[in-house]
Amino acid sequence: MKRDNRSGRLVRNIILVALLAVLCIGGVELAACRHFAPETYDRIVAPVRYAATVVADTGKAALNAAGQFCNSVAVKTVELATQAAQHVSNLAAQTADALDELINGPEVVILQVVTPPPEDSQPPVTDPPSTQVMEVNGQQVLTGGVAPVTYFCQSDEEWADQPYGTDPIGPYGCGPTAMAMAIASLTDTDTDPAKMAAWAVEHGYWARRSGSYHSIVLGTARGFGLEAETVADRTVNTLYDLLSSGHMMVALMGKGHFTTGGHFILLRGMTLTGEILVADPNSLERSLQTWDPQLILDELSSARDNGAPLWSLSVSPIS
Repeated sequence: MKRDNRSGRLVRNIILVALLAVLCIGGVELAACRHFAPETYDRIVAPVRYAATVVADTGKAALNAAGQFCNSVAVKTVELATQAAQHVSNLAAQTADALDELINGPEVVILQVVTPPPEDSQPPVTDPPSTQVMEVNGQQVLTGGVAPVTYFCQSDEEWADQPYGTDPIGPYGCGPTAMAMAIASLTDTDTDPAKMAAWAVEHGYWARRSGSYHSIVLGTARGFGLEAETVADRTVNTLYDLLSSGHMMVALMGKGHFTTGGHFILLRGMTLTGEILVADPNSLERSLQTWDPQLILDELSSARDNGAPLWSLSVSPIS
Protein backbone atom coordinates (compact mmCIF):
# COMPACT_ATOMS: atom_id res chain seq x y z
CA MET A 1 0.00 0.00 0.00
CA LYS A 2 2.80 2.47 0.88
CA ARG A 3 4.49 1.71 -2.42
CA ASP A 4 1.29 2.60 -4.33
CA ASN A 5 1.07 6.01 -2.54
CA ARG A 6 4.66 6.81 -3.37
CA SER A 7 3.98 5.91 -6.98
CA GLY A 8 0.92 8.28 -7.11
CA ARG A 9 2.85 11.21 -5.67
CA LEU A 10 5.69 10.59 -8.13
CA VAL A 11 3.24 10.69 -11.08
CA ARG A 12 1.65 13.99 -9.87
CA ASN A 13 5.05 15.60 -9.43
CA ILE A 14 6.10 14.55 -12.93
CA ILE A 15 2.88 16.08 -14.38
CA LEU A 16 3.37 19.37 -12.52
CA VAL A 17 6.99 19.61 -13.67
CA ALA A 18 5.85 18.93 -17.20
CA LEU A 19 3.16 21.68 -17.10
CA LEU A 20 5.63 24.17 -15.63
CA ALA A 21 8.07 23.31 -18.37
CA VAL A 22 5.39 23.81 -21.00
CA LEU A 23 4.43 27.23 -19.56
CA CYS A 24 8.03 28.35 -19.36
CA ILE A 25 8.80 27.07 -22.79
CA GLY A 26 5.55 28.65 -24.12
CA GLY A 27 6.45 31.98 -22.56
CA VAL A 28 9.98 31.84 -23.97
CA GLU A 29 8.64 30.82 -27.34
CA LEU A 30 5.99 33.61 -27.28
CA ALA A 31 8.67 36.16 -26.46
CA ALA A 32 10.89 34.79 -29.20
CA CYS A 33 7.97 34.78 -31.63
CA ARG A 34 7.27 38.47 -30.85
CA HIS A 35 10.89 39.28 -31.69
CA PHE A 36 11.48 37.10 -34.72
CA ALA A 37 7.95 36.74 -36.16
CA PRO A 38 5.85 39.74 -35.13
CA GLU A 39 3.00 38.97 -37.56
CA THR A 40 2.58 35.48 -36.09
CA TYR A 41 2.79 36.97 -32.59
CA ASP A 42 0.00 39.48 -33.45
CA ARG A 43 -2.27 36.70 -34.70
CA ILE A 44 -1.66 34.71 -31.53
CA VAL A 45 -2.39 37.58 -29.10
CA ALA A 46 -5.13 39.28 -31.17
CA PRO A 47 -7.98 37.43 -29.38
CA VAL A 48 -6.57 38.46 -26.02
CA ARG A 49 -6.28 42.07 -27.11
CA TYR A 50 -9.83 42.04 -28.46
CA ALA A 51 -11.13 40.63 -25.19
CA ALA A 52 -9.22 43.31 -23.25
CA THR A 53 -10.68 46.03 -25.53
CA VAL A 54 -14.22 44.74 -25.04
CA VAL A 55 -13.73 44.71 -21.29
CA ALA A 56 -12.34 48.27 -21.34
CA ASP A 57 -15.17 49.59 -23.57
CA THR A 58 -17.74 47.90 -21.39
CA GLY A 59 -16.20 49.53 -18.33
CA LYS A 60 -16.28 52.98 -19.97
CA ALA A 61 -19.90 52.51 -21.03
CA ALA A 62 -20.81 51.49 -17.51
CA LEU A 63 -19.07 54.57 -16.09
CA ASN A 64 -20.83 56.88 -18.61
CA ALA A 65 -24.20 55.31 -17.82
CA ALA A 66 -23.56 55.74 -14.12
CA GLY A 67 -22.60 59.39 -14.66
CA GLN A 68 -25.73 60.10 -16.73
CA PHE A 69 -27.89 58.42 -14.12
CA CYS A 70 -26.36 60.56 -11.36
CA ASN A 71 -26.87 63.75 -13.41
CA SER A 72 -30.49 62.79 -14.10
CA VAL A 73 -31.10 62.16 -10.43
CA ALA A 74 -29.50 65.52 -9.52
CA VAL A 75 -31.61 67.45 -12.08
CA LYS A 76 -34.80 65.74 -10.95
CA THR A 77 -33.94 66.48 -7.33
CA VAL A 78 -33.49 70.19 -8.13
CA GLU A 79 -36.82 70.23 -10.01
CA LEU A 80 -38.63 68.56 -7.13
CA ALA A 81 -37.03 70.95 -4.65
CA THR A 82 -38.08 73.96 -6.78
CA GLN A 83 -41.64 72.67 -7.05
CA ALA A 84 -41.77 72.07 -3.32
CA ALA A 85 -40.51 75.59 -2.62
CA GLN A 86 -43.13 77.09 -4.97
CA HIS A 87 -45.85 75.02 -3.33
CA VAL A 88 -44.79 76.23 0.11
CA SER A 89 -44.75 79.82 -1.18
CA ASN A 90 -48.27 79.46 -2.61
CA LEU A 91 -49.53 77.96 0.65
CA ALA A 92 -47.97 80.85 2.58
CA ALA A 93 -49.67 83.41 0.32
CA GLN A 94 -53.02 81.63 0.61
CA THR A 95 -52.63 81.46 4.38
CA ALA A 96 -51.85 85.19 4.54
CA ASP A 97 -54.92 85.99 2.41
CA ALA A 98 -57.08 83.76 4.57
CA LEU A 99 -55.82 85.42 7.76
CA ASP A 100 -56.40 88.87 6.29
CA GLU A 101 -59.94 87.92 5.33
CA LEU A 102 -60.54 86.40 8.77
CA ILE A 103 -59.30 89.56 10.51
CA ASN A 104 -60.67 92.25 8.19
CA GLY A 105 -63.55 90.45 6.54
CA PRO A 106 -63.91 89.80 2.81
CA GLU A 107 -63.92 92.73 0.40
CA VAL A 108 -67.08 92.59 -1.64
CA VAL A 109 -66.82 93.60 -5.28
CA ILE A 110 -69.99 94.57 -7.09
CA LEU A 111 -69.60 93.98 -10.82
CA GLN A 112 -68.85 97.39 -12.34
CA VAL A 113 -69.26 96.65 -16.03
CA VAL A 114 -70.79 99.41 -18.13
CA THR A 115 -74.44 98.50 -18.60
CA PRO A 116 -76.96 101.04 -19.81
CA PRO A 117 -79.86 101.75 -17.45
CA PRO A 118 -83.26 100.36 -18.45
CA GLU A 119 -84.86 102.27 -21.31
CA ASP A 120 -87.77 103.32 -19.14
CA SER A 121 -85.44 104.79 -16.48
CA GLN A 122 -85.58 108.42 -17.51
CA PRO A 123 -84.05 111.13 -15.30
CA PRO A 124 -86.59 112.55 -12.86
CA VAL A 125 -88.28 115.80 -13.74
CA THR A 126 -86.27 118.63 -12.18
CA ASP A 127 -85.49 122.33 -12.59
CA PRO A 128 -83.83 123.47 -15.77
CA PRO A 129 -80.17 122.40 -15.73
CA SER A 130 -78.01 124.66 -13.60
CA THR A 131 -74.74 123.24 -14.89
CA GLN A 132 -72.93 123.18 -18.20
CA VAL A 133 -69.81 121.74 -19.78
CA MET A 134 -67.03 124.06 -20.91
CA GLU A 135 -63.76 123.55 -22.75
CA VAL A 136 -60.81 124.69 -20.58
CA ASN A 137 -57.23 124.11 -21.72
CA GLY A 138 -58.37 121.33 -24.01
CA GLN A 139 -60.37 119.53 -21.29
CA GLN A 140 -64.07 119.30 -20.54
CA VAL A 141 -65.05 121.00 -17.28
CA LEU A 142 -68.43 120.74 -15.53
CA THR A 143 -69.55 123.93 -13.79
CA GLY A 144 -71.92 124.68 -10.94
CA GLY A 145 -70.69 122.28 -8.27
CA VAL A 146 -68.46 122.39 -5.20
CA ALA A 147 -65.59 123.07 -7.61
CA PRO A 148 -65.25 122.96 -11.38
CA VAL A 149 -64.94 119.28 -12.19
CA THR A 150 -62.57 118.06 -14.89
CA TYR A 151 -64.78 115.59 -16.70
CA PHE A 152 -63.54 112.26 -18.09
CA CYS A 153 -65.61 109.57 -19.79
CA GLN A 154 -64.33 106.02 -19.47
CA SER A 155 -65.55 105.14 -22.97
CA ASP A 156 -63.65 108.01 -24.60
CA GLU A 157 -61.67 106.57 -27.53
CA GLU A 158 -58.48 108.09 -26.12
CA TRP A 159 -58.33 105.46 -23.35
CA ALA A 160 -61.35 103.15 -23.68
CA ASP A 161 -59.17 100.34 -25.07
CA GLN A 162 -56.21 100.99 -22.80
CA PRO A 163 -55.60 98.39 -20.09
CA TYR A 164 -57.00 98.31 -16.60
CA GLY A 165 -55.03 95.28 -15.44
CA THR A 166 -56.03 92.70 -18.05
CA ASP A 167 -59.37 94.42 -18.71
CA PRO A 168 -60.08 97.46 -20.91
CA ILE A 169 -60.91 100.78 -19.26
CA GLY A 170 -64.04 101.31 -21.38
CA PRO A 171 -66.30 98.70 -19.79
CA TYR A 172 -64.48 98.23 -16.46
CA GLY A 173 -62.86 101.56 -15.54
CA CYS A 174 -65.54 103.59 -13.76
CA GLY A 175 -63.53 103.42 -10.50
CA PRO A 176 -60.27 104.94 -11.76
CA THR A 177 -62.19 107.34 -14.04
CA ALA A 178 -64.29 108.69 -11.16
CA MET A 179 -61.19 109.03 -8.98
CA ALA A 180 -59.29 110.71 -11.84
CA MET A 181 -62.05 113.35 -11.99
CA ALA A 182 -61.89 113.90 -8.22
CA ILE A 183 -58.08 114.06 -8.06
CA ALA A 184 -57.76 116.32 -11.13
CA SER A 185 -60.45 118.67 -9.75
CA LEU A 186 -59.36 118.91 -6.10
CA THR A 187 -55.56 118.78 -6.48
CA ASP A 188 -52.92 119.99 -8.92
CA THR A 189 -52.26 116.45 -10.12
CA ASP A 190 -52.08 115.92 -13.89
CA THR A 191 -54.01 112.71 -14.35
CA ASP A 192 -56.55 110.97 -16.57
CA PRO A 193 -58.32 107.58 -16.60
CA ALA A 194 -55.36 105.75 -18.17
CA LYS A 195 -52.85 107.14 -15.66
CA MET A 196 -55.21 106.49 -12.75
CA ALA A 197 -55.93 102.96 -13.95
CA ALA A 198 -52.20 102.18 -14.01
CA TRP A 199 -51.80 103.66 -10.51
CA ALA A 200 -54.78 101.65 -9.21
CA VAL A 201 -53.38 98.39 -10.59
CA GLU A 202 -49.98 99.11 -9.04
CA HIS A 203 -51.60 99.68 -5.63
CA GLY A 204 -53.89 96.65 -5.72
CA TYR A 205 -57.29 98.25 -6.39
CA TRP A 206 -58.07 96.51 -9.71
CA ALA A 207 -60.51 93.58 -9.47
CA ARG A 208 -60.17 91.25 -12.45
CA ARG A 209 -63.30 91.15 -14.64
CA SER A 210 -65.24 93.08 -11.98
CA GLY A 211 -63.92 96.65 -12.08
CA SER A 212 -62.39 97.98 -8.86
CA TYR A 213 -62.22 96.98 -5.22
CA HIS A 214 -64.18 99.44 -3.12
CA SER A 215 -60.99 100.31 -1.27
CA ILE A 216 -59.98 102.33 -4.35
CA VAL A 217 -61.86 105.35 -2.98
CA LEU A 218 -60.17 105.81 0.39
CA GLY A 219 -56.84 104.50 -0.88
CA THR A 220 -56.66 106.78 -3.93
CA ALA A 221 -57.93 109.88 -2.15
CA ARG A 222 -55.44 109.55 0.69
CA GLY A 223 -52.71 108.57 -1.74
CA PHE A 224 -53.08 111.95 -3.46
CA GLY A 225 -53.38 114.02 -0.30
CA LEU A 226 -57.14 114.38 0.10
CA GLU A 227 -59.17 113.94 3.25
CA ALA A 228 -61.49 110.94 2.80
CA GLU A 229 -64.18 109.62 5.12
CA THR A 230 -66.92 107.02 5.05
CA VAL A 231 -70.43 108.50 5.18
CA ALA A 232 -72.36 106.27 7.55
CA ASP A 233 -75.38 108.59 8.01
CA ARG A 234 -76.86 108.32 4.54
CA THR A 235 -79.69 110.87 4.68
CA VAL A 236 -80.76 113.83 2.56
CA ASN A 237 -79.67 116.23 5.31
CA THR A 238 -76.22 114.65 5.39
CA LEU A 239 -75.87 115.11 1.63
CA TYR A 240 -76.87 118.76 1.97
CA ASP A 241 -74.51 119.39 4.88
CA LEU A 242 -71.48 117.83 3.19
CA LEU A 243 -72.03 119.32 -0.26
CA SER A 244 -72.82 122.77 1.07
CA SER A 245 -69.62 122.73 3.18
CA GLY A 246 -67.39 122.08 0.17
CA HIS A 247 -67.09 118.28 0.20
CA MET A 248 -67.22 116.21 -2.97
CA MET A 249 -68.67 112.71 -2.63
CA VAL A 250 -68.12 109.35 -4.28
CA ALA A 251 -71.21 107.16 -4.56
CA LEU A 252 -71.31 103.49 -5.52
CA MET A 253 -74.61 103.13 -7.33
CA GLY A 254 -76.69 100.00 -7.70
CA LYS A 255 -79.44 99.08 -10.13
CA GLY A 256 -81.46 102.07 -11.26
CA HIS A 257 -80.98 105.20 -13.35
CA PHE A 258 -77.19 104.92 -13.53
CA THR A 259 -76.52 101.22 -14.02
CA THR A 260 -77.96 97.74 -13.89
CA GLY A 261 -75.01 96.52 -11.80
CA GLY A 262 -72.47 98.57 -9.85
CA HIS A 263 -71.09 101.98 -10.87
CA PHE A 264 -68.99 104.73 -9.24
CA ILE A 265 -70.11 108.35 -9.74
CA LEU A 266 -69.26 111.69 -8.11
CA LEU A 267 -71.74 113.89 -6.25
CA ARG A 268 -70.27 117.30 -6.98
CA GLY A 269 -72.75 119.88 -5.64
CA MET A 270 -76.36 120.94 -5.25
CA THR A 271 -78.67 123.52 -6.70
CA LEU A 272 -80.51 126.27 -4.84
CA THR A 273 -83.62 124.12 -5.04
CA GLY A 274 -81.92 121.13 -3.43
CA GLU A 275 -81.18 118.97 -6.50
CA ILE A 276 -77.89 117.06 -6.69
CA LEU A 277 -75.24 117.57 -9.38
CA VAL A 278 -73.29 114.50 -10.41
CA ALA A 279 -70.33 113.58 -12.58
CA ASP A 280 -71.04 110.21 -14.16
CA PRO A 281 -67.86 108.72 -15.69
CA ASN A 282 -69.95 106.90 -18.28
CA SER A 283 -72.39 109.60 -19.35
CA LEU A 284 -71.92 113.31 -19.97
CA GLU A 285 -75.68 113.54 -20.53
CA ARG A 286 -76.45 112.29 -17.00
CA SER A 287 -73.71 114.60 -15.69
CA LEU A 288 -75.62 117.60 -17.04
CA GLN A 289 -78.87 116.57 -15.30
CA THR A 290 -79.84 117.48 -11.76
CA TRP A 291 -81.01 114.66 -9.52
CA ASP A 292 -83.39 114.20 -6.63
CA PRO A 293 -81.29 113.46 -3.50
CA GLN A 294 -83.64 110.75 -2.23
CA LEU A 295 -83.42 108.95 -5.59
CA ILE A 296 -79.61 108.98 -5.25
CA LEU A 297 -79.85 107.50 -1.75
CA ASP A 298 -82.44 104.90 -2.78
CA GLU A 299 -80.26 103.66 -5.66
CA LEU A 300 -77.01 103.35 -3.68
CA SER A 301 -75.39 99.91 -3.79
CA SER A 302 -76.08 97.44 -1.01
CA ALA A 303 -72.31 96.88 -0.52
CA ARG A 304 -71.00 97.82 2.92
CA ASP A 305 -67.27 97.05 2.81
CA ASN A 306 -64.41 99.59 2.83
CA GLY A 307 -66.82 102.48 3.40
CA ALA A 308 -69.21 101.61 0.58
CA PRO A 309 -71.49 102.87 -0.74
CA LEU A 310 -70.79 106.54 0.08
CA TRP A 311 -67.63 108.51 0.85
CA SER A 312 -66.82 112.21 1.28
CA LEU A 313 -63.69 113.88 -0.12
CA SER A 314 -62.22 117.24 0.77
CA VAL A 315 -58.99 119.15 0.42
CA SER A 316 -56.68 118.68 3.39
CA PRO A 317 -56.38 121.88 5.44
CA ILE A 318 -53.06 123.70 5.12
CA SER A 319 -51.19 123.44 8.43
